[in-house]
Amino acid sequence: MNLKKYDFTRQRIRRLIVAGLFILISLIILSGVYRKWGFHRQKKIVVGVFAGSYWGIENGYYYRILDEAINRFRQNHPDYEVVYTSGILKSDYPEWLAEQILEGEEPDLYFIPGKDLDTFARIGALHSLDDLIEKDSSFDPSSFYPSAYQAGFLYDHQLALPYECAPRMMFVNKTILDAEGIGLPDTNWTWDDFLTICRKVTRSTDGSGVIDQFGAYGYTWQDAFRANGAEVPDQDGNSCDFTARPVGEAISFLDRLNSLSSGYVVSNADFSNGNVVFQPMLFSEYRAYKSKELSLKKYSGFEWDCVTMPAGPSGDNVSDLDTLCVGMSHKTSHEKEVWELMKTLTFDREIQEKIFDYSEGISPLSSVTESEQTAKMIRQGTGSRFNMDTLSNAMDKSIVPRYFKGYEEINEQISIAVRSILDSSSNLQMEQIIWNRKLNSYLKNLDR
Repeated sequence: MNLKKYDFTRQRIRRLIVAGLFILISLIILSGVYRKWGFHRQKKIVVGVFAGSYWGIENGYYYRILDEAINRFRQNHPDYEVVYTSGILKSDYPEWLAEQILEGEEPDLYFIPGKDLDTFARIGALHSLDDLIEKDSSFDPSSFYPSAYQAGFLYDHQLALPYECAPRMMFVNKTILDAEGIGLPDTNWTWDDFLTICRKVTRSTDGSGVIDQFGAYGYTWQDAFRANGAEVPDQDGNSCDFTARPVGEAISFLDRLNSLSSGYVVSNADFSNGNVVFQPMLFSEYRAYKSKELSLKKYSGFEWDCVTMPAGPSGDNVSDLDTLCVGMSHKTSHEKEVWELMKTLTFDREIQEKIFDYSEGISPLSSVTESEQTAKMIRQGTGSRFNMDTLSNAMDKSIVPRYFKGYEEINEQISIAVRSILDSSSNLQMEQIIWNRKLNSYLKNLDR
């Protein structure tokens, strides 16, 4: 046997073993470093979001809540990167999101304005949350205001969660009421109360005989129908019972309300200048223009507050609720993690409290909105002794309109019908019958 060759082979084997052990140990060390510091991070969640406030009042803070939610999420998911494209205007956002979906590049999670929820649900772009909700014992749907949570329920599935919302409420010029010796309406006020106050305040204040002080501006047929339980068209937009008694009562009330101004068309400028008592607006506008930052820009010449919407004889003090939701893409490959991020945005108390710091809406979590901390913040921010029970009552009786395909078209036709009837001297019930036939024919032929 060649001993020199044998020794050389053994030495070579030893070197190979040592080298292999060195490589193995290095890989183990590097793997630990990667896990600790996240250098291996390749998983990514993309969020679709628009720039600026959902409520149209720029404050420069909108991304702040999202950034804090992302940071909070990554504390438990350090191997995930969460990114979003900034700078997309709210007006361009629905079209941008639709294009992303058509190109198969939609975000894993995206914010959805209330009017666009039905569109994305109808085309199957949203992932059903039903199983995730059912299996997650840490998530409690009852923590949300029912109407806000219902906003994400479409086509028999929970397809989105509410992120922030604002009810439509009645703004009141307290300066005029005080001058006329009239108290602020209570929570359960009615059309009769509304009309009585409007009659008292609609007059000439300078003795010229020309009316320069008015009862209401901006109270629409939608407000009247909603307050009187008139659901026209139905939630799915399939039929339209325009002959129903609540519809006739609502149109009759609008006629009496409009007649008070003797033909003068009351404008938003009249309210802004302090010459109108009532105007419906979203609560987000109350928060914004009662704030120290914006109080000098609008409605600054008079004292004002807000109350619930008045109830019709066949209805209740109902408020429309505008809700910004978040939904999950049906194509996401990170279902579990996107769900956790969704919960962080909508269900995490600390994140939801930030809405009162950086936005003008309110939290859909009742425990957050109705907390003492929130009440103190709203009162300090608005400089008023706002009664939080008013907001609670508005939320309890709020509803979310369904924006089905063709919603804007049929609502324009109903607007035409209501205007036509108000301008006509014909029999109201006969006009209802005529327009009922026209509206249902329009619905039947609507391209959907």
